[in-house]
Amino acid sequence: METLRNYLNALSLEQQREFASRCETSLEYLRKAISKKQKLGAALSVSIETHSGGSVSRKNLHPDDWEKIWPELDHKKTAA
Repeated sequence: METLRNYLNALSLEQQREFASRCETSLEYLRKAISKKQKLGAALSVSIETHSGGSVSRKNLHPDDWEKIWPELDHKKTAA
């Protein structure tokens, strides 16, 4: 979540609102989720990754369970 916080803080308030809108959520929801260290849904996490150009990754947003949600991202298993 710290990566998402840093990403948002690097944007102007208008850019933050536009980013949230592109992710089909609100800036207020993202800020609340960050402050409460709340898990974001899979679809929102993918949208954040996409609209941040990869600056905020799904792996970063789900450090403990991304392999269960997106096993195709585990290159170690797919390379074997």
